[in-house]
Amino acid sequence: MSKLGLIAGNGRFPFLLLDAARAHGLTVVVAAIKEETDQEINARATADPDIHVHWLSLGELSKLIETFQAEGVSRAVMAGQVKHKQIFSSIRPDWRLAKLLLNLRTRSTDVLLGAVAKVLGDEGIELISSTQFLEPLLAKPGVLTRRTPDEQEQKDIAYGRTVARAIAGYDLGQTVVIAAQACVAVEAMEGTDATIERAGALFRTLDAEDAVRTDGQQDTTLRRALTVVKVAKPNQDMRFDVPVIGVRTIQTMKSAGATCLAIEVARTLIFDPDGVVAAADEAGIAIIADPA
Repeated sequence: MSKLGLIAGNGRFPFLLLDAARAHGLTVVVAAIKEETDQEINARATADPDIHVHWLSLGELSKLIETFQAEGVSRAVMAGQVKHKQIFSSIRPDWRLAKLLLNLRTRSTDVLLGAVAKVLGDEGIELISSTQFLEPLLAKPGVLTRRTPDEQEQKDIAYGRTVARAIAGYDLGQTVVIAAQACVAVEAMEGTDATIERAGALFRTLDAEDAVRTDGQQDTTLRRALTVVKVAKPNQDMRFDVPVIGVRTIQTMKSAGATCLAIEVARTLIFDPDGVVAAADEAGIAIIADPA
């Protein structure tokens, strides 16, 4: 039986990939990252002899290579987020990762993961795109929800795409939050959900300030509704850092007061599409997928 290596980060992404690979009849060798991967992966391995789990630290690049080579893995995928801020944490890199980091011109996501992919390739392990197994989850074109974005949201989407593509081109993040064609929040290391939460917190502060005004007038400079725009990078490497949304994204938007989500067709993975649409419809959130 052919083997696939799975470098598993956090969240549900690794489990979706694991299920898809097993459905293709592949034995899956999981490199579970101690700082990130859900312990549930052990239960999956206990229940299925064709899932082999090896735990390693985020800094152990040599151990990752040795594990895959010992298992006979020649193809691997990355699935699940590894928080970018971990680069600056107390995790100690092994000699191979330390050498890689020392030679990087920057430590942006694309540069770092691209360098890791090259090291793996040099060792006979080809890093492939997870979308090869999850193509049905890629966003289809059009409005995905009952509600269509209104005129104001359409304007925010158009402006947000311009801003989001600009920051994505610098490998800073892939998400912006817009209101009344003004940029409220830009994603950096904190991730999409934290960016949306920050935007919601800012608007709650504005609402609180309005509540204590003494002149009876409310400041309506910004409409109290947020539009979230998520894009792929201009030269998105689908082997890693693929844009992803899920039910949690919708829940975070609802809590923040966001009413619209714009994503890119065929370059955004939607985990649990039915659940996402149901949650969005219940919250009155519009979701639209447009071409890149």
